[in-house]
Amino acid sequence: MKKVHKLLLCFGLLASMSACSSAETNENGEEMIQIGVLQQAKHPALDEAYEGFKAALADNGYAEEDRVTYNYQDAQGDPSNCETIANNFVSDNVDMILAIGTSAAQSAASKTTEIPIILTAVTDPQSSGLVESNEAPGGNVTGTSDLNPIDEQIDLLQEMFPDAENIAILYNGSEDNSIFQAEMAKQAIEERGMTAIEQSISELNQIQQVVESMVGNVDAIYIPTDNMLAEGMATVAMITNDFGIPTIVGEEGMVSNGGLATYGLDYYNLGYMAGEQAAAILNGEAQPATTPIGYLPAEDCTLVINQTTADAIGFEISEELASRAVIVE
Repeated sequence: MKKVHKLLLCFGLLASMSACSSAETNENGEEMIQIGVLQQAKHPALDEAYEGFKAALADNGYAEEDRVTYNYQDAQGDPSNCETIANNFVSDNVDMILAIGTSAAQSAASKTTEIPIILTAVTDPQSSGLVESNEAPGGNVTGTSDLNPIDEQIDLLQEMFPDAENIAILYNGSEDNSIFQAEMAKQAIEERGMTAIEQSISELNQIQQVVESMVGNVDAIYIPTDNMLAEGMATVAMITNDFGIPTIVGEEGMVSNGGLATYGLDYYNLGYMAGEQAAAILNGEAQPATTPIGYLPAEDCTLVINQTTADAIGFEISEELASRAVIVE
């Protein structure tokens, strides 16, 4: 039995040594940092946030394939995929998790209280249960919020369509951050003397029916930053363009996919800010618990208008409006 015990001990030591020696190192002998990337779904805004994150780390001495390797995983908008991917990252004992989108961040945070989690493109981490407060997160999670300038977006709607009275708010009723934005939009619309009509979905296949139900009943539609509706924006536009209904949306990617206009954030810059937070944490200069959630300043917002959509609904972009905007096709 003693011999067996010694053999098992030797095998254990060898396995331990093998595990230690298998850690990937760069040409300078430095251990590579493993970052698991959990992206809730593929669409331009979230993609841009990821690119900005990597650029910030590279600018701070953590270049990809030199100091950092990324394990990028797309959950394809499925919360169960988020859970599986987050579990795998924890099992792999990655050094850091980048969570892009609310469901992605919630899944990652539910699996570990030890691995630093940097979130981005989450509107209100506090109301989503991800941090104790946005000012003092208090745990292993911090990052950047994509709370968009809702007041300014409703002002834009009223500027472009001064006669609009009935405004639909189309959002995902199963996502905390969409509900949060819808409540803000409702208040902003009513404060400006218009009527807010809330319309929620919980699945992509509901979009067509819900939007068709608005035809003849609303003067315009407001859609906040919402991952499901960003994915289904082409379906929204197919109907609204045919019936001349303007859509003011939460971010630029939704304009590119058929929305009429936005006054929105630059998601590359949002991801870049999150990358700077990540670099400070990796350097030992900061901790997630005491790193406040970051917000982009108002000057980083851009007015974007879709010319093709404007033509489809018969809206003429004035010279004054065009002088302030980025026009996309």
